[in-house]
Amino acid sequence: MKITWFGHSAFRLDFANSVLLIDPFFSGNPAFEGSKERAYEGATHILITHGHGDHVGDTVTIARATGAKVVTNFDLCMYLVSQGVENFDPMNTGGTIQQDGFSVSMVRADHSAGLVEMGVNFPLGSANGLIVKAPGEPTIYHMGDTDIFNDMELIAEIHRPDVAMVPIGDRFTMGGDVAALAVERFFKLKAAIPCHYGSFPIIDQTADKFVAALDGKGTQVVVPHKTVGVRI
Repeated sequence: MKITWFGHSAFRLDFANSVLLIDPFFSGNPAFEGSKERAYEGATHILITHGHGDHVGDTVTIARATGAKVVTNFDLCMYLVSQGVENFDPMNTGGTIQQDGFSVSMVRADHSAGLVEMGVNFPLGSANGLIVKAPGEPTIYHMGDTDIFNDMELIAEIHRPDVAMVPIGDRFTMGGDVAALAVERFFKLKAAIPCHYGSFPIIDQTADKFVAALDGKGTQVVVPHKTVGVRI
């Protein structure tokens, strides 16, 4: 599997015949470098953790351009349908759905999940993490935006993720020290990939705290260069 980070919480997963975009926030993302069109080229699916604008991102544009199927919680899915998305597959916390060659499970995250338009906040379902499983590939856990919580132990027991995208930027999510504690206490990962940092100036700008806190703890921390994919 090739995993590409586009800054903030935006990722691309390439495996078999699938190209998954997770939280494709390109326009307005201070950390995004390069071409949006190249970033979403060939996309087959768009997975969204929750309804905040820095995670919904360019979903509508990408869905229209590529025909990629949008997978997210029911409330957000119906909102995106009203914005022009035609290919979609709604779900909710605790559910698992099968796609062509992989499955998506939606798990808990501790965060808010509304979208602000013209000064009004619209609730759009819950905030979630996402589990992606495909035959012969590592199990991926994108935590979404979240704090640490004890039920991460159940997520680890049920889904046994190999790789996790972990928010570390503080203020709106866990900071690096707490995120490292979550990884160390609850998971046995082949790789932890920090995200949700280094974009907006009011959140942490580096992964240094996270990397230092996991040093010598037995988990490989992969800090990818933006737009350059790593193979897991």
